[in-house]
Amino acid sequence: MDDFSHTFSEGEIRMPKLDHISHSIALPEGASASIEGDVVTISKDGQSLSREFRHPKVEIREVEGGLEIFVNLPRRPDKAIAGTWAAHLRNMAHGIGEGFEYRLKAVFSHFPMSLKVEGKQLTINNLFGEKVPRVAKLPWTPAEVEVRVENKTDVVVRGADREKVGQTSANIERACRIKKRDRRVFQDGIYIVSKGA
Repeated sequence: MDDFSHTFSEGEIRMPKLDHISHSIALPEGASASIEGDVVTISKDGQSLSREFRHPKVEIREVEGGLEIFVNLPRRPDKAIAGTWAAHLRNMAHGIGEGFEYRLKAVFSHFPMSLKVEGKQLTINNLFGEKVPRVAKLPWTPAEVEVRVENKTDVVVRGADREKVGQTSANIERACRIKKRDRRVFQDGIYIVSKGA
């Protein structure tokens, strides 16, 4: 007698095909969204964030109270793209509503350093007693990303765009990186201590 039963190996398990998937993105109170071509803009109180989303199968629609990402007959890459777009749009909505705040702390053991925001740069004086100040570039305007020094050792980076806030914080952290010294002994620098919403 022929045995027609076939046991699927772990990698062969057949998933039921989804006919469509959608992600809903709620907008904060008082915020509005507009879609022009491939560009989605979320605005509130005179501030706005825009981003381009382009894919032949994934579409973004305006729905009541927010946005919807929709994919018909999705394949695995389409599902991944839709999930990524949903994360970006949620970050934009959160940024416009509450903003993102990263906190950094200046740590020093021997040489007290001083921090000062000057135009589009943060100047770090006296790191390891160096005569030449270190400079961290602040690529965006204060309206986009606000950088301020509190209590002489705390740096607060705030803004609506999560990526710009994160990049600015990384620039500050990187400006204090040391070479040719033992990191276990020389731990002076500016470090990200929190990535609050």
